[in-house]
Amino acid sequence: MHDIAQAASNFINLDAANLIYLFLVGFVGGLVSGFIGSGGAFVLTPGMMSMGVPGLVAVASNMCHKFPKALVGAMKRAKYGQVDVKLGIILGISAEAGVLYGAHIQENIKKSFGDAGSNLYVSVAFVVILAVVGIFVLRDAWKTYKSGNMHEEEKITRLAKWVQSVNIPGTMVYFKSLNARISVLFTIPLGFATGMLAATIAVGGFVGVPSMIYVLGAPSLMASATELVIAFVMGLGGSFKYAMHGLVDIRLAMVILGGSLFGIQLGAIGTTYVKPFMIKVVMGLIMVIVLFSRGLMVPVYLSQLGLIETLGEGTVKALKTTSFAIMIFALALGAFIVLRAMWQGRRAERLQQAGEALSHGEI
Repeated sequence: MHDIAQAASNFINLDAANLIYLFLVGFVGGLVSGFIGSGGAFVLTPGMMSMGVPGLVAVASNMCHKFPKALVGAMKRAKYGQVDVKLGIILGISAEAGVLYGAHIQENIKKSFGDAGSNLYVSVAFVVILAVVGIFVLRDAWKTYKSGNMHEEEKITRLAKWVQSVNIPGTMVYFKSLNARISVLFTIPLGFATGMLAATIAVGGFVGVPSMIYVLGAPSLMASATELVIAFVMGLGGSFKYAMHGLVDIRLAMVILGGSLFGIQLGAIGTTYVKPFMIKVVMGLIMVIVLFSRGLMVPVYLSQLGLIETLGEGTVKALKTTSFAIMIFALALGAFIVLRAMWQGRRAERLQQAGEALSHGEI
C-alpha cells in the first residue's frame, strides 16, 4: 500500500492547461530534435520539471516517449541519406550499458535524498553540461561565421584526424559518415558517456552529437541524424529499466509523444534547407537559455534539502515563475528559428525553380 501511495505521489494532476502546455512542449521538443538530433530532451526534461514533475519521473517519462519518436525521425532522415545506421547501432550498444549504470545511480539518489535530491542532481547536471557544451558549440559556430566559410564543407578537427589515423588490428570498421575506418574501441567510451548522461538527464545527444562531430569526424547533419538511432536503442532499454521501478508516467510520455511526432517531421524537413552552421547556432542558443531556467531552481532544491538557509515562500514562487518564463522563451525561440529557416529555405527553392522555369521558357 505504501509503495502504491509513493508511486502515485510521483505523478502530477493533468488538467486542460497542463495538457496543452505538455503538447506544445512536445511539439517544440520534436521540432528541435528533428532539426538538431539531440534537441528534444534538453527542452523536454526541464519543461516537465517546470510544471512540477519530479526530476526522475521527468527523465524516465522522457526516455519512454523518446524511442518511438527517435525511430520516426531516424527513418525520415534516412530518406535524405543522412543516417549512418552502423555507427548508430555500434554507439547505441555501449550507450545502453551507460543507461543502465546511470539509472542505477539515479534510483540510489532518490532513495537516499528523496525528490529534492533527485531534482537537484538533474538540475546541476543540466547546468554544468549545458554550460560546457552550449558555449563550445556557440564558439564553434561563431568561428565558422567569422571565417566566412558558412557555405563551405565542414573541416574535420585535428583530434578526429588522429582518431581516423590510429590503426588497432582486429577492431577497425568502415563508417560511411566518416568516409574512414576507425577502431570501435574509440566508440565505447563515447557511447557509454552518452548513455550515462541520457539516464541522468534524458539527454544523451549532448555527448553523442558533439563527439561524433569533433572526435570521430562526422559532418553535423549526419551526426545529428545518427544520434536518433542511438536515442532509439537507449530509450528502449532505459524505459524498461525505469518502468520496472514505477517511475514512468505513461500519460506524460504519450501527450509529449503526440506533440513531438508533429514537430519532428517539420524539423527533419528543415535540415534540408539550412547550412550546418545554423544547426550549431540553434543548438547552442537553446542550451544557454535553458541553462538559466534550470539554474534558477538550484537554490530552491538546496533550500529543501537544508543545505542553505530556508528560502521564503515568495522567493521560491518568484524563482519558479522566472524559471518557467525562461523555459517558455527557449521553446518559442527554438520554434521560431527552425520554422523561419524552413520558410526561407522553401522560398529560396521556389524562387530558384521559378527562375529556371522562366529561363527554359525563354529558350
